[in-house]
Amino acid sequence: MDSARNNILARLKAAQDNRGEVGENIPDFTSPIYHPLNESLSLEFKTNLEMIGGQAHLIKSKSEICDLIKQICEEKNQNKIFCTDPKLQELLTGNIRIDSDENSFSELNIAVTSCELLVAHLGSVLVSSAQISGRRLNVFPETHIIIAEQSQLTDYLDRALEKLQNKYKNELPSLISNITGPSRTADIEKTLVMGMHGPKSLIVIISEEPL
Repeated sequence: MDSARNNILARLKAAQDNRGEVGENIPDFTSPIYHPLNESLSLEFKTNLEMIGGQAHLIKSKSEICDLIKQICEEKNQNKIFCTDPKLQELLTGNIRIDSDENSFSELNIAVTSCELLVAHLGSVLVSSAQISGRRLNVFPETHIIIAEQSQLTDYLDRALEKLQNKYKNELPSLISNITGPSRTADIEKTLVMGMHGPKSLIVIISEEPL
């Protein structure tokens, strides 16, 4: 029995000796955390959003917004547009019908809202309950159209959260949410299902001209 034990111990020691010295890998704390971004945050945002199934439209003038939304409605064969933001309602006055009547809320299939910020690194949209549209228009409709301007673009999520902190100080909204592409889940048998917990389509319109 002792010879078998000694044989096992000898083999373990030989394996350890042959392994050599184990070095300690020290991380390079000076290296950047994030990969570099495109010089144009608009293009970076568009690329990253479209990689995850969303759509981004970069436009020169806010006067293009109404016609663009009309085109989206025709492509999707959806025409029940709901918007509660007076500023956006004014922008959308034209060839499309906008509803804000609470009695029509359950019939909507497109919601038009603003946002807090756009995060280029993730292709994400930061929204909060402090917005006029509140929480429900971000999750209820089949199609969610977000209208923003270039000044709302920021590079990384941590910077976006810092901007929100500076904006609201000690009165942060009760909900701050980061929307990354259309709603999706693969919880059931690893089958991807779109629109399970929110909109099937996320479309972001970014205007160079301030809104």
